[in-house]
Amino acid sequence: MSSESDLIKLYSSRILALAADIPYLDRLEAPDATAKKRAPLCGSTVTVDLKLAEGRISDFGQDVKACALGQASASVVGQNIIGRSFAEVKTARDELKAMLQQGAAAPNTPFADLEVLIPAREFKNRHASILLCLEASLEAFEAALQKNCA
Repeated sequence: MSSESDLIKLYSSRILALAADIPYLDRLEAPDATAKKRAPLCGSTVTVDLKLAEGRISDFGQDVKACALGQASASVVGQNIIGRSFAEVKTARDELKAMLQQGAAAPNTPFADLEVLIPAREFKNRHASILLCLEASLEAFEAALQKNCA
């Protein structure tokens, strides 16, 4: 079991700075798709709007109602998601999940700053919140692709 001091260390100044500076907090007026994901254990939610151009994210908006860890994750994702393909977003989600659950290395560039969340490995109840933004982005991306193919 993790100690209280471990929990305090988890909320580092870097995580709190990221949480305080989340980009793209305005929802899009006419997105190609929207997805909302919720972490059932803690109730955190992230809603993502996105637009695609030539198979890549061209515009992005998010509404983040999450703990500081989920906010920090959404901040890093928001800083790096414009211009990404579905495969790149899926890889980032898979790498983040492996980092948290299997002790793997941090995600590769452009999402390498998610390494700040390595200390959260011990706090399994926070993993779902950390994954919300990438999960919602993937769901919205899939919906936009289906809509554009229809």
